[in-house]
Amino acid sequence: MAGGSGRRRRVAAWAAGLVLCAVLLALVVAVLLRAYLLRSPAIPRLWARRGGTVSFSAGERLELKEALRGAIKIPTVSISPEDFNTTAMAEFGNYIQEVFPAVFSSKFIQHEIVGKYSHLFTVQGSNPEMMPYMLLAHMDVVPAPPEGWDFPPFSAAEHEGFIYGRGTLDNKNSAIGILQALEFLLKRNYRPRRSFYVGIGHDEEVFGRKGAMKIAALLEARGVKLSFLLDEGSAILDGIIAGVKKPVAVIAITEKGSITLNFTVEKEPGHSSFPPKETSIGILAAAMSRLEQNPLRNLFGHGPELMTVEHLASEFRFPLNLIMSNLWLFSPIVSRVLAWKPSTNALIRTTTAVTMFNAGIKINVIPSSAKATVNFRIHSAEKATEVLEIVRNTVADDRVKIDVVEAFDPLPISPWDDQTFGVHIFQRTILDTFPDVDSVVPGTCIGNTDSRHFTNVTNAIYRFNPLLLKSDDLPRIHGLNERISVENYEKQVEFLFQLIKNCDTDKLPEPHAKSHEL
Repeated sequence: MAGGSGRRRRVAAWAAGLVLCAVLLALVVAVLLRAYLLRSPAIPRLWARRGGTVSFSAGERLELKEALRGAIKIPTVSISPEDFNTTAMAEFGNYIQEVFPAVFSSKFIQHEIVGKYSHLFTVQGSNPEMMPYMLLAHMDVVPAPPEGWDFPPFSAAEHEGFIYGRGTLDNKNSAIGILQALEFLLKRNYRPRRSFYVGIGHDEEVFGRKGAMKIAALLEARGVKLSFLLDEGSAILDGIIAGVKKPVAVIAITEKGSITLNFTVEKEPGHSSFPPKETSIGILAAAMSRLEQNPLRNLFGHGPELMTVEHLASEFRFPLNLIMSNLWLFSPIVSRVLAWKPSTNALIRTTTAVTMFNAGIKINVIPSSAKATVNFRIHSAEKATEVLEIVRNTVADDRVKIDVVEAFDPLPISPWDDQTFGVHIFQRTILDTFPDVDSVVPGTCIGNTDSRHFTNVTNAIYRFNPLLLKSDDLPRIHGLNERISVENYEKQVEFLFQLIKNCDTDKLPEPHAKSHEL
């Protein structure tokens, strides 16, 4: 009996082992199949790479460089919605009229000044049946104290192939680049078939209410509907995405929302020699600590960040390609790894940033109040009202008064498929202009742009600055030693030049199953 029972146990163990091996084998086969044969769907490459697109002459390259340098020298600084350099804004308007004479003298381009300092150009195409599009940029820049800069921030100094200055990356490069591309096309006697708009805002850095918002309202009042809108907000990332060797063009199809809250604690003031058990500073500091120690939930898989990873899966080096191609299995691990770094953590959750804290008037006085400001950037799967409720529950202290300064929800997710005109045009133009780029993928803009004001005139809003950015470029945006290489800027103008021409197509190629994927 005992021997028979032992044999049955051994047989059962062998059977269980065989089943486990079969399951593991099936799992390995599934992982390998998904990684190397059943790749995640991407946008088929419907346009063949055509190599070189336009060749600017030496004179034109000098012209475009000097036009940007001249714009950088104008200190169009925005500090707050009520405090910006209006003299410089007006000077910028005069400057673009001077350096882009063909644009301002063209019979089929209408120029309007909106909100005193912003600019709207209506380029009337030869075929009114084609749906128009819009290119958006802004002239204003954040403040740039000269301390710590290698060159004065408004000098537009040229050094070792780079132009230094505030606005070289954010965002005079786009404002001047768009007009420069249009100027070059006009000088070649090119008349666009498809109408389009160019908007240049003057207060994007301070919410855009007097510039882009008014431009959007004007277009809406005129009944304008756009096939797509292209603004800043992402770029070609070179060496920034861990595990991906080649540069990747990331086009943001949404941007995060935002809610800014003021927190206030008020208590009786007193002398520091006989302090209460808790002061206003202590109570508020504890509340801020609870917010930092309890981040909002990880939402990986609930927004466009999932599409980004899926589209890029085959580009990752081994073994990351296996992991990224099988998120059905590895998603919990990937989501935790992404949470480690601030730059990727921002993609997968609503972030919490304590940005201001004010309290105290004297070393021996217990302050009567303490105030803090916290900015939350909202993931596309959450709403501002949800974040506010979570914050109240996390603080969980009635002594802390919470007031909403400003709030808006994440932007709708723009279409990303092989039937979308804008996606076709971006893919074609990137392939035309950047020979080292094979991957064009959707992504999320973690900041905010002027494009958020245009949701009533189009559902296809895309954020992409056609620049090659390396990891050391990122802290320069809004930071010290902002700069752009001359070669990079030439490529940006080339991209915009070609994009305007590519938009004149009225027939998109049919998708076919054997297309190479981006």
